[in-house]
Amino acid sequence: MEGRLEAHPAPASGGRLDQVLLGFFPDQSRSRLQQWIQRGQVAVDGTPTTKPGIRLRGGETITVRIPPPSPSGNLPEAIPLVIVFENDDLMVVNKPAGMVVHPSAGHSTGTLVNAVLAHAPDLTGVGGEIRPGIVHRLDRDTSGLVVVAKNEDSLKALQAQFQDREVEKVYLALVDGRPPDRRGRVEAPIGRDPRHRQRMGIVPAAKGRPATTDYRLRQTYLQHALLEVMPRTGRTHQIRVHLAFLGCPVAGDRVYGFRRPSLGLSRQMLHAWRLRFRLPGRDSSERTFEAAPPDDLAQAIARAAGSVPPLGSDGDPLGLDPGGRDDHD
Repeated sequence: MEGRLEAHPAPASGGRLDQVLLGFFPDQSRSRLQQWIQRGQVAVDGTPTTKPGIRLRGGETITVRIPPPSPSGNLPEAIPLVIVFENDDLMVVNKPAGMVVHPSAGHSTGTLVNAVLAHAPDLTGVGGEIRPGIVHRLDRDTSGLVVVAKNEDSLKALQAQFQDREVEKVYLALVDGRPPDRRGRVEAPIGRDPRHRQRMGIVPAAKGRPATTDYRLRQTYLQHALLEVMPRTGRTHQIRVHLAFLGCPVAGDRVYGFRRPSLGLSRQMLHAWRLRFRLPGRDSSERTFEAAPPDDLAQAIARAAGSVPPLGSDGDPLGLDPGGRDDHD
């Protein structure tokens, strides 16, 4: 079988083979990785296996034959894009809330992939047939920055930065209530909720994957708070699960927060605000990109503030004025 070989050491904690592979290939879906295993493209300590669910003891060498990219079946669609930055190697796009990143069951059109393919047709096949060029993902109802690679070399370089936790990711989250401290860290493993398989949850270490999230308080309101959230790992729904675990779920989050959202919200108030990483290619400089909070987040904050001015505010309702003081300082 054609394709390139990659070898990775299994984590000391071991785990299911398909789940371990997710940590090495965060851009791939679990079902796609299971297909690689079932097709004999994965070996453990030199022995091929076709069973995605085998348990690793820890420390084994996992060899994966990555198939060459195939042309995407996704169709380009002339959907407007807000492009924050673009060069020959990548695009940084400000995704609106409500847009799915890549086609999936029930979302075959109108996705970010469809829009990107119309803007850059040469992306077809980059990174595989499902998500051409997509380096990382955001939930449908999370707005903000998404990085799209425009060639295979850039995709691999960017994925390595995300996997090695070299990318600084800062989100803005309007939450119900407030965290116990002005700044802190949540370290709690995340896995499938055993009672609700469509949800994620805090689970025992043996049944989940390590997850770490830092936060700091920007503004406080009467019944809400505005946080900067810095995920240090990239687990599914990580920020939403960890903030709910803290007792201050993301406002508008019907899955992990209140079923009847406060402030009349129609989506979770989570925004991928800032990214800092090294550009791939010839220009290897470190760059920081920001996406202004969308109107619905700004309006939600204004409603949360009401007649009570946010602490630390100096005429900036979002508390993002670099010349002002934050509540956590």
